[in-house]
Amino acid sequence: MRDQDEQLFDADWLEGVRRDMVRFARLQLRDETLAEDVVQEALAAAFDKAREFAGRSAMKTWIFAILKNKIVDQIRVQTRTTNVSALSAAEESMDQTYESLFKENAHWSPTGRPSDWGDPAEALRQQRFWDVFDACLKHLPENTARVFMMREFLEFGTPEVCEQLSITTSNCNVILHRARNGLRRCLEKNWFALGEQPC
Repeated sequence: MRDQDEQLFDADWLEGVRRDMVRFARLQLRDETLAEDVVQEALAAAFDKAREFAGRSAMKTWIFAILKNKIVDQIRVQTRTTNVSALSAAEESMDQTYESLFKENAHWSPTGRPSDWGDPAEALRQQRFWDVFDACLKHLPENTARVFMMREFLEFGTPEVCEQLSITTSNCNVILHRARNGLRRCLEKNWFALGEQPC
């Protein structure tokens, strides 16, 4: 048995990876039960295909690739019955807020410009940052968060996001803009404004 295979069967290692997988799936699906289900399916698939693991990547990376595919499948099932293109009241409210952040030429207004965040790569490495990010993501409207997560975390191309959610490219770009601005404002308020230094 290879070292990577042994990792898959190590209880401590597996518990840590499973915890990360559930957290990631919960961010994507916004449903604890569905998150647990897709993680269980991904782990079962990893165990079933452990002998096929070629070792070209880390075991955790391979397992997360399986998880991403399971999440994509679940999102496809969900979006067959969800119309994402309809704006929710929360999204319309976000539009009004963002109008005050930009000038007519689409550049930041003097009062809307983001503050200096320091080195974002370092900030992303700290677990506390991800806790705040998770909370900020949960406060976005569900459709906005889903489009953001599909595009930025699951790395879907814009055409695939649009196809899966039955939205136009223009609508997708507007939703991504809202998501990024909502996250920026939340992080400024709940992370950087509290005196947190970049990690």
